[in-house]
Amino acid sequence: MQDSSKAVELAERFKNMFAAVAIHPHEARTADDKTLGELKQLAKNKKVVAIGETGLDFHYNFSTQEQQRDCFERHLEIAAELKLPVIIHSREAFDDTLKILESNDVKKVVFHCFSGSVEQAKVVLEKSWYISLTGVVTFRNAEKTREVAKLVPIERLMIETDSPYMSPEPMRKQKVNEPALLVHTARFIADLKGMELVKFAEQVTATTKQFFTLPDLV
Repeated sequence: MQDSSKAVELAERFKNMFAAVAIHPHEARTADDKTLGELKQLAKNKKVVAIGETGLDFHYNFSTQEQQRDCFERHLEIAAELKLPVIIHSREAFDDTLKILESNDVKKVVFHCFSGSVEQAKVVLEKSWYISLTGVVTFRNAEKTREVAKLVPIERLMIETDSPYMSPEPMRKQKVNEPALLVHTARFIADLKGMELVKFAEQVTATTKQFFTLPDLV
């Protein structure tokens, strides 16, 4: 919650900055009624454009799986009520994530930092949901992610840093990832798709603006 509050404070300071708010699955154990009520109020801020990241992380299980499921469902209820998109964190929990999403009334969904298979990506796309990729796609051992990047149509694709982690090649030795490095991810995926970088950037930007209902900014 503290990070979400800081994100909103920053977004309010800058015209071209927006925020997403959530309690991360790692912290699901802290999601009591009071905290979720505060989150809902924060999500009503005009600079908040999404609920997230929320979902399930069965790799670390810093919170129990039951706590994560309950927290996730409560987030989806808030998103549905406020008509906000949802940014999904799903690690080693794809089937459970899918089951919970299907049982809730959310309209716009993006799987953040997608690390699943081509088969899982096809399921996401069949649901008319979106996929977001990070610098991982540039890693030498990331053939699975490259196949996903080729599969996802540009109107369903977004890219991200997942800062401060996952700096793309050729900047992997840089300890802290940052938005300026996103160009390397964009160039790599554009090449995979046989697109010019400028055209790719324009179309991914348009997809992102449409998903989050972002205004045109100079």
